[in-house]
Amino acid sequence: MSFNGKKVGEDLKKAFSTGVSYMMPSVIVGGIFLAIALSSGTPTDEGMVVTNPFLQNLNTIGVAGFAMMIPILAGYIAYSIAGKPGLIPGMILGHIANTPLGDEGVSTGFLGAMIVGIMAGYLARYVKTWKVGPTIRTIMPILIIPIITTFIVGMVYIYILAQPLSGFVTSLVHFLSSLQGGNALLLGLVIGAFTAIDMGGPINKTVTAFTLALMAEGIFEPNGAHRIAVAIPPLGLAISTFISRRKYTKAERGMGVSAGFMGLIGITEGAIPFAVNDLKRVIPAIMIGSAVGGGIGMLQNVGTYIPHGGLIVIGAVDGKLWFFLAMLIGSLVTALILHFTKPDLQEADPPSKTK
Repeated sequence: MSFNGKKVGEDLKKAFSTGVSYMMPSVIVGGIFLAIALSSGTPTDEGMVVTNPFLQNLNTIGVAGFAMMIPILAGYIAYSIAGKPGLIPGMILGHIANTPLGDEGVSTGFLGAMIVGIMAGYLARYVKTWKVGPTIRTIMPILIIPIITTFIVGMVYIYILAQPLSGFVTSLVHFLSSLQGGNALLLGLVIGAFTAIDMGGPINKTVTAFTLALMAEGIFEPNGAHRIAVAIPPLGLAISTFISRRKYTKAERGMGVSAGFMGLIGITEGAIPFAVNDLKRVIPAIMIGSAVGGGIGMLQNVGTYIPHGGLIVIGAVDGKLWFFLAMLIGSLVTALILHFTKPDLQEADPPSKTK
């Protein structure tokens, strides 16, 4: 099996596109059901609490859709590279990447899922080339390849990839703590950027833990900045799909509607499908937009008293006008950055005329 830069690049582009296309329905289903359920929720110290039994069931469906999102992404990345033998290893490994491991509870979210999906795909494709007898060949796709791929990539992830991330997250906590009580604008910018960078992953959760710790001390402004920032990536992308329609496919524009709903209820993961397809443009745009929103929130002393974000919690916010304006301005910044950095889609070649 040969690897050259151009071929690998084409493989990865196709794999990410495949992963996103299969993940989209799970994101949409989960997001819509969560939006309906949480819109009826009551703000509490534990977040938005849904009390209606029927809406609790809708919430359960929504949570299930989100739980499936990351494994599907990893599974179909591997499937695109290796075919059917890569699918189940990718899904299992994607689930592991999104599940807290060890005493530190390390999880790597969608970025980890992309990495293990790629590793599983290439390893499964390599194992497919092994020369084996006819009897073994029949069980290779359903037994040999999945077991070998899942074991090797799983062990590499658990013993090599996860621990360095744990150290990084610990360092991040110390860094955020060092900013406490310092420059409000700087703290807001950092909280906003780190909230957006992995869209609900371990860095986002580290920021959440930091702001919750401050809430326990009676300091609510950093939580306000964080809860503004969580909504900006999906809202910014929703606005971008509306004002920059030539830069998105029809499916992505439809996904923008779902992302908008998710942004309103503070679900950052609504931006993930867009980021997977265009990391180099989307990640900087959402980080800058969220940083702007977080910075404005801190400067204006916006405090949020519950551990949830989005406009859905505005009733539990001190400084409601600036909470709304910071979220709007940050979302517009993201949309404008994407407007000027994302290229227009290439028009399909017109059909040739025949006489």
